[in-house]
Formats: sequence, structure tokens, C-alpha cells
Amino acid sequence: MSLAVVVPVYNEVAGIHATLDALLAQDDRDFDVFFVDNGSTDDSAAVIASYAQARWNLIAESQKGTGAAADTGMRAAIAAGATLLARTDADCLPRRDWTASMKRALRDLDLVGGELVPRHDEGLPLRRRVLLRGAVELAEAFGRARPSNRSAEYLGPYMMAAGCNVGITAEMYEAAGGFPRTAIEDLHEDRALVNAVRRLTSRYARRRDVVVFGSSRRVQAWGLKNTLLWYKDHAYRPEHVDIR
Repeated sequence: MSLAVVVPVYNEVAGIHATLDALLAQDDRDFDVFFVDNGSTDDSAAVIASYAQARWNLIAESQKGTGAAADTGMRAAIAAGATLLARTDADCLPRRDWTASMKRALRDLDLVGGELVPRHDEGLPLRRRVLLRGAVELAEAFGRARPSNRSAEYLGPYMMAAGCNVGITAEMYEAAGGFPRTAIEDLHEDRALVNAVRRLTSRYARRRDVVVFGSSRRVQAWGLKNTLLWYKDHAYRPEHVDIR
């Protein structure tokens, strides 16, 4: 089965080297990558091109939004023959065993939500990193208890699957309709995809062995409370949502 990794990119020139290095350092390097440049005005595309890996593809999506960019990448990967799809973001660091763990998880599941751990290299103190991980667990528990996530139309319980660490089979991606082609301030596309899958199957799960180190820059810019409110249906909505 063929794995493709999709990475939406928008103005990440300052930090994308670390993400590219993390992908190059994977223990299992039998995968393709589709970077989707979502209208960057910096040299992000040039940095990606400078790595010149044979199985790395750089495509463009002019429609602004993480949902649109991710969907374009997923569908390009499927058209190229991928049967397994994984997504991370351009400010994240997949652990060395990420692709291997994702393949292993998708042997038995149609959708995988991985473990999101705060990056250690962005200046966030250990205490804040621990607090952030606890907040993520609390948010998932809230999601499971939320009435709108407990409808009889769903075939299994709510699961949090952050867009920067999610895997899905190509067959299920197409059956569920894919990521909605929306802007990040309009809809959390990862939650929408999870709920679409839950209407079709119970073959999904959180996997603690599928690990990505995620950026804490939004928390550092907005604070933990406002960041949690942002992910709670955009109850906090700043003037600028793209944190760079």
C-alpha cells in the first residue's frame, strides 16, 4: 500500500527547514510528499524546491484556506496512486517513526488521529508544555460529551484528530467527501472530516504511537485560554488568524 504525506504551506520560510529535515529523517522513507503552496508571498516554495527529493511534489492552490490546500494535496496524491494518506503541517515535526507508525495503524483502521506533543524548540517552558497537553486531553473529553457530537447518526464516539497529525485511507477520504474547502477562520476542517467519517464507519481510533511535535506559536501569541476558545467553534476570533 502506497503512503502519501500532504503538507499545506503558507509563508513558512522561517521555520520550514525543520519540518523538511524531519521528513527526511523518517525511519521508513517509502512515501511520497505533496507540499501545497497556498499563496505564499515569501520563499517557502523555493526552500522546498532546494531539497530536490525525487518523490517530493510541490503544487499550488490559489484558494486560500487550510481546508482547500489540504484537499488539493490529498486529491493529487490519490490521482498519483496513493492508497494511504497522512497530513502534517509546515510548522510541525513528525517523530522519526511517524510514517512507519501511520502505515501500521492504517492496516486496521480507516481513519487515525495521532498524538500531538508540543515542540521542545520554541521556548515554551516544560510546565506550559505539560499544561498544554492536559488542555488538549480536556478538549477531547469535552468533544465526546458535547451533545452535537453524540447523535445517533454517528457509528462511534467522537475522536479528536488534529489536522497536523491525521491519517486516512484514500477510499475513505473520497467516500467521506474529503476536507471541506474552507478557510481556517470559517470551519475546523479536521473536525468536519472526522464527523463525516463517523457517519460511515466505526473503524477509526486515536493512536498514541503516531506522534507529531506541534508548534506552540499560536498559544504563545494568543495565550492558552484564547487558543482553546479558538478551537471551540472560534469563540475567540482575533483580527489575524495566520500566526507567523
